[in-house]
Amino acid sequence: MLSEFDLIRQYFVRPGAPGPQVELGIGDDCALLRPTPGTSLAISSDMLVEGRHFFAGEDARRLGHKSLAVNLSDLAAMGARPVGFTLALALPAADRDWLAGFAAGLFALADAHACPLIGGDTTKGPLNLCITIFGEVEAGRALRRDAARPGDDVWISGTLGDARLALAALRGEVAVSAEALAAATPRLTMPTPRVALGRLLAEQGLARAAIDISDGLVGDLGHILARSKVGATLDVDALPAGPVLATREPALRRAFTAAGGDDYELCFTAAPSRRDAIAAAGAACGTPVTRVGRIEAAAGLRLTDGHGAPLDLQLAGFDHFT
Repeated sequence: MLSEFDLIRQYFVRPGAPGPQVELGIGDDCALLRPTPGTSLAISSDMLVEGRHFFAGEDARRLGHKSLAVNLSDLAAMGARPVGFTLALALPAADRDWLAGFAAGLFALADAHACPLIGGDTTKGPLNLCITIFGEVEAGRALRRDAARPGDDVWISGTLGDARLALAALRGEVAVSAEALAAATPRLTMPTPRVALGRLLAEQGLARAAIDISDGLVGDLGHILARSKVGATLDVDALPAGPVLATREPALRRAFTAAGGDDYELCFTAAPSRRDAIAAAGAACGTPVTRVGRIEAAAGLRLTDGHGAPLDLQLAGFDHFT
């Protein structure tokens, strides 16, 4: 049977130096980070709980990827560069095959973003994955929720809704073909954090406010509006549907793009004068960007169709306690 420290040594301690900003990694009471002068430290934590955030029996490799991806997405929303992360892991049992798969998915994404594991904790209990991630952003350049201004454009990266379609199909809420489900499911289980785009938006001063879309666009955009004390009009028919959702009926497309959740795309606001530069930044990152609305002085979020007619859609973002 694996002990706690054998588990850590075999699956989570890696050879070599952990990274230029990491003075001390796994093996002591605390990790030590060496921040770059002139930067702010960006820190975020996300927890994934079996039965709440993923189905029992989910593939371990995909869980390793997603547990880090959702945290990298938070750094992307602030325009920060990853520095390192810690992992707190509760496991029902120390299963070697599960641990090998989880570590493979985790480190494949960590290596792609030069983001080393620098510490954490393990214990026995119901399956629970909690990561705290650390990043750096040039002082004064962080993309914040409280910086939107009337007249700003509202932008979306990538596409929306395929993750929610996959979830609905797995729950039996909608019928989809096996081929469609196979195409949509990776958006739910292995999202792509938009770190490169977020960094460009911050480094080039292109965006004002930003947030990652984890709980549904209308809910997450609502956080920007509340913190910035502004309102917005959102063209629901301009929202870029994922390729699988794009084949479905308009009502489902509207619901799942506007309030689906689990997209891990970026929603950001920017001055209209930045349109060409934002399009260029998206192209440079290989990430499509779409202008979908505008920030206004009047409070509230107004939804319209592609012709500007008001839509009365009863939509809300995901809430972890409902």
